Amino acid sequence: MPWLLSHPDLAEVSLGTFAGVATRYLMLRSDYRQYPSYPHGRIIHLALGLIAGALGAVAVPALFDKNYTAITFLGMAAQQFRDVRNMERNTLTALDAQELVPRGAAYIEGIAVVFEGRNYLSIFAAFLTSLIVTLAGWAPGILVGALCLATAIRFRKGKKLEDVAKVEAAPVRIDGPNLLVGDVYMMNVGLNENRDIIGKQAIGFILTPKNDDARVTLANLGQRQAILHDVSTRLGVYRDDGEPMLLPMAKLGLASGKLGVLFLPREHDPEKALASVSSVPLLESAIRKPVEANRRAEEKAVRGG
Repeated sequence: MPWLLSHPDLAEVSLGTFAGVATRYLMLRSDYRQYPSYPHGRIIHLALGLIAGALGAVAVPALFDKNYTAITFLGMAAQQFRDVRNMERNTLTALDAQELVPRGAAYIEGIAVVFEGRNYLSIFAAFLTSLIVTLAGWAPGILVGALCLATAIRFRKGKKLEDVAKVEAAPVRIDGPNLLVGDVYMMNVGLNENRDIIGKQAIGFILTPKNDDARVTLANLGQRQAILHDVSTRLGVYRDDGEPMLLPMAKLGLASGKLGVLFLPREHDPEKALASVSSVPLLESAIRKPVEANRRAEEKAVRGG
């Protein structure tokens, strides 16, 4: 492409923009949650990825030309992406009111943060690729762009519930009006009709935290609601609006720290349910590390003494 090579600024901007858009595309997935919707929701976010990539790529030649107003455009882009976060939060909150098993505020906020953060990754990939093309040429720039794409693939996958807890199937027992999953008391079921439905449809799990940090994470109400929503989305839910006794629930065993989880899935498949619970994403807002914080406090106290 001799015409493109004769315009070095255009070449580096084009390659940087491509790296930014490709980074956003690799991190954009519509899975069982069907969000963002296909195709219109994906078009919106790919367009934002194009804008982010173009801004990051154009900033390099602008800075080399000592046109420092380019930083102002990056600041404006940051404001726009914060608005994207608000847009996603508002959209998901409105949709959550129509769910039989809602996501919950913590899950929604986590999704909104991810959408904002991934646009910044697109800007960074475009800026870095354009910078390397300017300083070292096409070949190193393509290599750096490929590394940025590999990093994007890595950031596409976060931690899962199975990383912090041991997930095991547990028997659902009805002892008179008392409903238990394993040795965790869940609730009192008064109507015989509801007991019969639960006895036929219910699947139970016990989540055992792998350490004390995980114990606090499992106790988080937002993480528990995310578990219930994800599994209900993948397997369906055996209930209709106005039936609180058939609502999936997660209760904490206060003495053991184990989490009992009760589902009434439309598709009664224990193996799929186990896989679904194990693969629930770990919410960033639910992660706690009190053990590490206490250890650092103790070390600080020892040094101070």
